[in-house]
Amino acid sequence: MSLIPRANAFDPFSLDLWDPFQGFPFGSSGGSLFPRIPSDSETAAFAGARIDWKETPEAHVFKADVPGLKKEEVKVEVEDGNVLQISGERSKEHEEKNDRWHRVERSSGRFLRRFRLPENAKAEQIKASMENGVLTVTVPKEEAKRPDVKPVQITG
Repeated sequence: MSLIPRANAFDPFSLDLWDPFQGFPFGSSGGSLFPRIPSDSETAAFAGARIDWKETPEAHVFKADVPGLKKEEVKVEVEDGNVLQISGERSKEHEEKNDRWHRVERSSGRFLRRFRLPENAKAEQIKASMENGVLTVTVPKEEAKRPDVKPVQITG
């Protein structure tokens, strides 16, 4: 039996916002100690944008599925020099008075994901591109510093 890692397992670098009091009557309208993302049902449907993070010898590479979004609808920012923030919004489709919907399954709303970058990340050299509904953010890594080894001559 093999174990498959869960996508939502604890990740010490992820800074996703979570409010344990969401949905309770005393709510989070200023009384909570936790920051909030607006949480109407539309936003909740799209809030968990799926993002893969892999590390190569040269860089940290983030890939986010953002189908149907244009690059103008997605933001990639670096906060405090070491927090990568990826956010965006998919607008709700405009409804005409004569339209008759049979099924609505595509989600709309906002998403926000934050990741604390490791110390070896070169945040000032981040590049982002988008192709076929996939956002790719590449964060170059600093080269591992080799110890400065100086030979010492042995006398005697």
